Amino acid sequence: RDFGFRLNDHNLFRGSLENAASSFAAGAPAYYGPYFRVNSIQRLSLTTLAGPFALSFKGLGPGAPQLPGITTVTFDLWQTLLLDNQELGRVRAQARLDGAQQALAAVGEMYEMERIREAYRECYLRCREIREGHLDVSFNEQVEIFVNNIDSGLAERLGRKTMDDIIRAYADSFLEYPPPAHEQALSTLQGVRDLGLRIGLISNTGMTPGTTFRTYLQNQGMFGYFDTMTFSDEVRLSKPGKEIFMMTLSSMGAAPDETVHVGDHIKNDVVGAKKCGLKTVWITGFSEREDPNDPATEPDAEVNGLGEVVPAIAQLAGRL
Repeated sequence: RDFGFRLNDHNLFRGSLENAASSFAAGAPAYYGPYFRVNSIQRLSLTTLAGPFALSFKGLGPGAPQLPGITTVTFDLWQTLLLDNQELGRVRAQARLDGAQQALAAVGEMYEMERIREAYRECYLRCREIREGHLDVSFNEQVEIFVNNIDSGLAERLGRKTMDDIIRAYADSFLEYPPPAHEQALSTLQGVRDLGLRIGLISNTGMTPGTTFRTYLQNQGMFGYFDTMTFSDEVRLSKPGKEIFMMTLSSMGAAPDETVHVGDHIKNDVVGAKKCGLKTVWITGFSEREDPNDPATEPDAEVNGLGEVVPAIAQLAGRL
């Protein structure tokens, strides 16, 4: 929501509040700034496009704690910025299997669909096992695992064109049957950008390559918001491992204690980010905390949906 001012220069805004605190210390009854009036050390009245708006904030007078130096926000992708469902997942899986069967049949390699489906399931289980060790395989390696599960050594026997056809069918299924972007994805990314913060993306890719996700993000108008995008298949690392978080922060020149990570998954997004020293915003509704008393799974902020993320980040950054 636009409060009638932009926070692109948030240091200037913070400085105005510090001036307000100094005015109070000197006995001034109120401090006026562009679009806002401070009535007391604990209340800030904003003149917004929709009328007056008041919110509480911590005083910035002598002895008050300094605002956290939040500079960066990283986002998860699945069930955070896009919303997938089981039916779409099944349709995409079948498109991959059909594409593989057709490509194989074109070169005389005939296999029953049930055999191809079992090879796909075994590939999924193998890749999941790898990711549980906080690693990942490249997308081409994943497809080779799948093909060799159909028939041992099959990937090595096939020509490059046939393997490329299978890889293309595997990847393109996501764009043929794309999950919808969250209806508040663009406004949320814009809201974070308006706070003057850098934005990164950290995603486990599953059955879809990072290159395809980039195309999807471009199609949805989200691509340009990200300063860095890290996809597990491209770096062969996965959440909740520390390495994929720290690699992303390093590429952005950000420190863990000045970064907020936003995601839906307790283990991958909350536990993983907290272990690296990041603050976390958990979007509820997709995974649960097994033990509500476990501090390792406790986020810094909990929201019911993506539309609540920007205010949560602002609060963690000391802006509210």
